[in-house]
Amino acid sequence: MTPAARYAAAITILDEILGGDAAEPALLRWSRNSRFAGSKDRAAVRDIVFDGLRRKMSAAAVGGSLSGRGIVLGLLRQDGADPNEVFTGIGHAPVPLAESEQTAGVADGPDAVDWPAWLWPMLEDDWGDKATEVAGVQRDRAPVFIRTNTDMVTPQALKNILASQGIGAELHSSVSTTLEVTENPRKLNNSEAFADGLFEPQDAASQAAVLQLPINAGDTVLDYCAGGGGKSLALAARGAKVTAHDIDERRMKDIPVRADRAGVKIDVAPMLGNQTFDLVFCDAPCSGSGTWRRTPDAKWRLTDERLADLTRIQASVLRKAAPFVKAGGTLAYATCSVLTCENRAVVDAFCEAEGWEMTDEMSLVPSADWDGFYLSVLRKLP
Repeated sequence: MTPAARYAAAITILDEILGGDAAEPALLRWSRNSRFAGSKDRAAVRDIVFDGLRRKMSAAAVGGSLSGRGIVLGLLRQDGADPNEVFTGIGHAPVPLAESEQTAGVADGPDAVDWPAWLWPMLEDDWGDKATEVAGVQRDRAPVFIRTNTDMVTPQALKNILASQGIGAELHSSVSTTLEVTENPRKLNNSEAFADGLFEPQDAASQAAVLQLPINAGDTVLDYCAGGGGKSLALAARGAKVTAHDIDERRMKDIPVRADRAGVKIDVAPMLGNQTFDLVFCDAPCSGSGTWRRTPDAKWRLTDERLADLTRIQASVLRKAAPFVKAGGTLAYATCSVLTCENRAVVDAFCEAEGWEMTDEMSLVPSADWDGFYLSVLRKLP
């Protein structure tokens, strides 16, 4: 595919998403119907679509319309490219620009930082002068981070091994287990280092949160909302005896394979009995607003009704998880949200109602170093 044809494909996919389709199914459908597209073509089209979703409103304003065509036109202008070199109408390129499309528009307000307008007052209330920074950083692609399996290799040694396999990486400035992948990240999953269990994909913020938890070797830990098990693996790497649980057993289907590759043992428990644990970790369902640069479609699909549902679910998760904490043990609550209503507000309400107190807290905003993330560590009042 020519570069112009890739943009034309992205326009079609973006129009489907704007029409109500979710991003991943729309991309998958295009890929299946476009056998002529090679792996590099598919990756390039995906990048354009996701860039368009990250900057949907600002690009649409600059491009003159909230459409696939308007978004792509806006992206080109924002990136300093000449749209007339793409919109040529030659071959499979988009048709040439109309006279009405020759003038760039201007984005303002929440659209300028590509944050949902209905959610902007909440972000301003939560972060004040930092709201523009919190929203704006999510307009760009996220860095790629991996967690070193320090039972097998040091971060520096892993960096050297990856380099020998054609993958560039750098040590993280403040999270000891983290490498940022700077070259050829698409080679990671097929690398020998991955097959050998030397690393797992995981954002630096999640790694920092696990490292901050009060865990001693041999402690029993319940990962109450385990999902695919990324944090279960990180907890096990700290020497904990980990039990993974999730309300949807299907989400945990890959944990045994991942644990075996990493050389750790994780007990997968779809049902929990009367056992208690030294630490119960609740990575609660949330808006994902701290990770929207990775899942930009979710930014535009969130509604106030869904956010209200999520805060009720988060409160329920804490209430249901608390009885599994041993006397004198620890309850930890985490989200990848930057919204206070999902973070401190949920914790404060729980502590007041159930008789717990906060002993530690971490709140990270999205940056070049990590995604947005929240952690609160709690203990039962005597």
